[in-house]
Amino acid sequence: MIPTHTSADEPDVPVALLPIGSHEQHGPHLPLSTDTVIACTVAAAVAQEYPVRLLPPVAISCSHEHAGWPGTVSISAATLHAVVRDVAESLRREGVPRLVLVNGHGGNYVLGNIVQEAHGAMALFPGPEEWEEARAAAGMETDGITDMHAGELETSILLHAHPGLVRDGYEKADHVADDRRRLLTTGMAPYTESGVIGRPSLASAGKGRDALGHLIRAFGGCLAALDQQDGRAGQA
Repeated sequence: MIPTHTSADEPDVPVALLPIGSHEQHGPHLPLSTDTVIACTVAAAVAQEYPVRLLPPVAISCSHEHAGWPGTVSISAATLHAVVRDVAESLRREGVPRLVLVNGHGGNYVLGNIVQEAHGAMALFPGPEEWEEARAAAGMETDGITDMHAGELETSILLHAHPGLVRDGYEKADHVADDRRRLLTTGMAPYTESGVIGRPSLASAGKGRDALGHLIRAFGGCLAALDQQDGRAGQA
């Protein structure tokens, strides 16, 4: 998951990918690194198809809603903002002006603000629409509301790309809690004892393959939007 090439291998391209995951509980059947693994899997697949520079991941982020489960570690939104800002600035000094944040953790709300503040020099991928379209393309039965955490989507991607990371028991780990209106105040604990909110029993490697394939194709739109913004800046 971590790039192992040398500086001589770095492509001379204007766009870099920064995978951003988390280190948080994912129930008894998925690893703490699930979001990082997924972000890296998406980013690596994209880098094979598009002219981009692949960076190593940010593996700890804003997982405060998972506090209380063993293994979960968080940093503040301000710290994550600073890390992304510093990475972007370092890249600009190297002549790489655009950065795509490949986010694997839904709780990293601050990333949307960071992208907005970059005024066209950054993008966030996949966005909510791209995740939902990937679910549909893969024939998944749940949506992002029901399947919030360690459910059909995440389990399917790992079953496809890293099956050795999925432990037995996911077939019986379903837990649905669609009404989570106080989540930001209370965290996840009032809504699940296991840490799962979703239906991992519906997961399959085929669904993970098809979801990932859709995301690879969808990245073309993300890259086109960055190119469009770059063109406008050149005309200014």
